[in-house]
Amino acid sequence: MKLQGLRVIDLSQFLPGPHLTMMMADHGANVIKIEPPQGEPVRTVGLSENGHSVWFRNTHRNKRCIVLNLKAAQARDVFLKLACDADVIVEAFRPGVVDRLGVGYEDVRAVNPRIVYCAISAFGQDGPMAHKAAHDMAVQAEAGMLSVNLGADGQPAIPGVPASDMAASLMALSGILMALFRRETSGLGDYIDMSMYDALLAWTPNVMGPVFAENRAPVVKDERSWGGSSFNAIYACADKRHLALAGGEPKFVNALLAVLEGQALIPIALQPPGAAHEPVRAFLSKRFAQKTLAQWQTILDPLDIAWAPVRSLHEAINSAHAASRGLRIEQPSGQAHLGLPIKFRGEPGQLNGHLDALGASTQEVLQEAGYTQAQIQSLRSAGVLS
Repeated sequence: MKLQGLRVIDLSQFLPGPHLTMMMADHGANVIKIEPPQGEPVRTVGLSENGHSVWFRNTHRNKRCIVLNLKAAQARDVFLKLACDADVIVEAFRPGVVDRLGVGYEDVRAVNPRIVYCAISAFGQDGPMAHKAAHDMAVQAEAGMLSVNLGADGQPAIPGVPASDMAASLMALSGILMALFRRETSGLGDYIDMSMYDALLAWTPNVMGPVFAENRAPVVKDERSWGGSSFNAIYACADKRHLALAGGEPKFVNALLAVLEGQALIPIALQPPGAAHEPVRAFLSKRFAQKTLAQWQTILDPLDIAWAPVRSLHEAINSAHAASRGLRIEQPSGQAHLGLPIKFRGEPGQLNGHLDALGASTQEVLQEAGYTQAQIQSLRSAGVLS
């Protein structure tokens, strides 16, 4: 596998860091998850099966979990010993915490100059909001994303996906792989300051037109990406299900309006997004409300238009296409996992459904690092390990 032989130490919790290191584990990296004595919080968040939450299962598979109390006096020495042989370290504390604990980048670089050290935080390691407490939705609010994520009442709505968490996860993975690639020629690692806020704002090039070109906030209902175009909108069907039109290219407009006998509206539908689209939107709303979603699927599937039924999450992950893409994988135990989205032809990743109990690999990992059984017991007695 692509990352075979790579050693990763994961200090992060919740979603961005654990998701990132799970992707690395899926592709062969040896990931050591360091948990505090009370454990990774998501072990017990949400619904569980066979002793593990679904969230934990889909962010911590194929990792070895050890417990290390970083607040204990001898913990720093243990961590740095492990870091000597590591290639990558991922942490997600608030800025300054790892330095106070003596396990920050400079501490590690002193013993391992090849280390690639990735710090994931809500707002970055510097700036006015660097120390502000936040999870995903607060970051989305600060980054302006909630202001364009409006419900039917025109008010900001809770987003359906943790976009800043996942943007940071993927960008951090990209940064780590860049640093590892450069290390091959330079011999040196690097420090990555990965902000969820930065990552999310960097994902907005398609919607920054009003902000950059006209120095104004977007008027959501009039913007192409958020329903200002009649062919980029959601419509209700007769059975209260919904369908989404998601592309206003002329070929799509012509194809659909011809089938719906609305050819006279084609010039209007091809105008720039905004209020001008209201006649087309009204026409489409009336027509789509006349048949069920299943009936529309029979009509629309043969056409070359960008559309999709609005599926539930349950329908989506259990669809024929998701199955063909390996996006739902059943373990022999019957537990389901989200599959691997990065698909290599020559060296595919492997989903290992093994999940460590809290501290299950502590002894094994420390013995690999050179600790004797007596030393490990002494560290346990001192409260460093549990």
